[in-house]
Amino acid sequence: MNMPRILLGAAASGSGKTMITCGILQALVNRGLKVSSFKCGPDYIDPMFHTKVIGTRSRNLDTFFTGENLTNYLLAKNAAGTDISVMEGVMGYYDGLGGISTEASAYDLARVTRTPAVLIVNTKGMSLSVLAQIKGFLEYRENSQIQGVILNQMSPMIYQEVRQLIEEQLPVKVYGYVPVIRDFVLESRHLGLVMPEEVEGLSRKVKGLAAVMEESLDMDGLIRLAQTAPGPVYEKPEIPSMFDTAQDSCQKPAVTIAVARDSAFCFYYQDNLDLLAKMGAELVEFSPIKDSHLPEHADGLLLGGGYPELFAKELSENTSMLESIRQAVGRGMPLMAECGGFMYLHNRMEGMDGVSYSLAGVIDGEAYRTEKLGRFGYIELTANEDQMAAAAGETVRGHEFHYFDSTSCGGSFLARKPLRKRSWNCIHGTDTMAAGFPHLHYYSNMKVPFGFICRCEEYRNIKGNM
Repeated sequence: MNMPRILLGAAASGSGKTMITCGILQALVNRGLKVSSFKCGPDYIDPMFHTKVIGTRSRNLDTFFTGENLTNYLLAKNAAGTDISVMEGVMGYYDGLGGISTEASAYDLARVTRTPAVLIVNTKGMSLSVLAQIKGFLEYRENSQIQGVILNQMSPMIYQEVRQLIEEQLPVKVYGYVPVIRDFVLESRHLGLVMPEEVEGLSRKVKGLAAVMEESLDMDGLIRLAQTAPGPVYEKPEIPSMFDTAQDSCQKPAVTIAVARDSAFCFYYQDNLDLLAKMGAELVEFSPIKDSHLPEHADGLLLGGGYPELFAKELSENTSMLESIRQAVGRGMPLMAECGGFMYLHNRMEGMDGVSYSLAGVIDGEAYRTEKLGRFGYIELTANEDQMAAAAGETVRGHEFHYFDSTSCGGSFLARKPLRKRSWNCIHGTDTMAAGFPHLHYYSNMKVPFGFICRCEEYRNIKGNM
């Protein structure tokens, strides 16, 4: 199946990948194309910007989490029915595991999915030297996948001359330039960019950026390049399900899972949620900030990551929701919580204002702010004991990214950094709970989400007999 696509990579973080990706996405939408988008790596915020532009959920693609076959499967699954896909790279084009491998890099994703890559080069302070930089990226790997470049922050006064030199001396096509743009500024906070809804006039800015792209980029050429991509090659995985037949879309969901979703809890891999639904769960969203209690008929609870520290006061003052969660967990409702969701379960949590607030009281401990990023990056988790999420010795992959820590991180899993010697214990795991700082990718071990759903079904049956 033909699935036109390109990957936008860069020489380094801060090169303008997200800005240019959003502008190109908007330009494609303006042309009437049905667009799908992907972010390379474990990033929650950039896909939210993509989603605002294209109007449908953007996804993540990550070769560390899902390997070659599943990565191609998820690409094909999520790009089906669209006219073109745009992938945004991560960090520098070759930067991967542990900072010493190309595995899980933007290059690795382009290689695994056989996607033509376009390198975004920040030319600020450079002219002829940009050729040396491009040459190095082209030659670092024998098949770099790089078939084009975009020159960011390039002066239109010298663009044509630099473009001509690049195309005369290097085996790569220049797909245009982006001038210095001051109108599209994205602020950052400690976990990355601010949320899309916090950017004043985001729609106006992205549409203005798209107009610049149409003027200074070869959009027709980028579309033609995308059309050269071969179809993804993969074997469809076997997905465990609570449904009785293959016609799962016609079946009644086996369980109902309450999913926290508001300004405080918004970090979810959409493929994780889709997988839960595929396995037999109905997902019902609720707001720990605004709602007074958990959704009725909930058989399980999912608390994702986000920014609870920014809303600590509001979360603490919603005592009816805190009591609703305490009682539900006390009755044995299965629970999965990650990072911010894990912090919310503590007795107390320090907010960004430095005040310690009372919270759910499910985890006997306190979450507190630190001065630096802790336990950052990919991890492979091995279960230390039998529990809901995994049997002893089973593994699942994920990542950590947080400026907070806890006096009670748990010890049901051992987390190991790939290609490094560092390891630590984490996650509170029981027969009905998995709560800790790591963000898990369910496709890395589908037994994890299915075990959660099975426990939810058991809890539903117990409720019915009460």
